[in-house]
Amino acid sequence: MTTQHPSLTSDDLAQDFVAFAVDAGVLRFGEFKTKAGRLSPYFFNAGLFDDGAKLGRLAEFYARRLLASGVEFDMLFGPAYKGITLAAAVSVELARLGRNLPYAYNRKEAKDHGEGGTLVGAPVRGRVLIIDDVISAGTSVRESIAMIQAAGATPCGVTIALDRQEKASEHGVDAAHSAVQFVRRELGLAVVPIATLADLLQYLQQQQDPTLSASLPAVQAYRERYGVSE
Repeated sequence: MTTQHPSLTSDDLAQDFVAFAVDAGVLRFGEFKTKAGRLSPYFFNAGLFDDGAKLGRLAEFYARRLLASGVEFDMLFGPAYKGITLAAAVSVELARLGRNLPYAYNRKEAKDHGEGGTLVGAPVRGRVLIIDDVISAGTSVRESIAMIQAAGATPCGVTIALDRQEKASEHGVDAAHSAVQFVRRELGLAVVPIATLADLLQYLQQQQDPTLSASLPAVQAYRERYGVSE
C-alpha cells in the first residue's frame, strides 16, 4: 500500500489542509448562522473547491489521509451530491498513488430507463468507504449504509474533510455527542477526517497574520460552548 510522504506527520497534513482551505477561501472567519441556528465564527464550504487545481489538491489530501489511516476498503461511495465529485476525484488520486479502486455514487431520483436504479458507477461490492465533505447529522450516512447493504456490500467507514467536533443538534443524535461520534459509536463505522476543529484552533494559535489570529478567541469560545470531548 502506498503511504503518506514520510516528511509529513498526521498533524502536518492537517495543518497543511487548514492552510489550503483558508487560502482557497473555503474556510472563512466571521459570523455565520449554521443549519442548527448557531452563530459560528467560521464557515467551511467544500463547494468552493470549484476549479481543477483546488479539487486536485483536495483529492490529494483525502487520498494521503486514507492511505495513512489503516482503514481497509475496496471501493469508494459518494452520496449525492457533493460526494459524487469527491469520489471521482479521490479515486483518480488514489490510482495516481498506485491504488486503483472502483467508485460508485447514487442518484437522488431513480431512473426507469437505461441502466435504471439509483446507483451509478462500479458494482457496489466488498468493503465500501463513504466519502463526503462533513457529517452534519447521521442521516446521510445512514442512507448510504442502507444503499450499500441493499447492494450486498459492507460499509466500512466514512472519510470527511473537516470534523467540526461539536454537539449534534439533529433529531436522533444524542445532544452530548457530535454527529461524527454518533457514526462511530452507534453505526459502528470508522470516521477518517483530514482535519478537525482542534487542528483549526492550532492553526490560528500559530498565526502571525493578525487578521487570522484575531479570530482565535471567538473560535475558542465556540468550542467551549458547543464542543464535545473526544
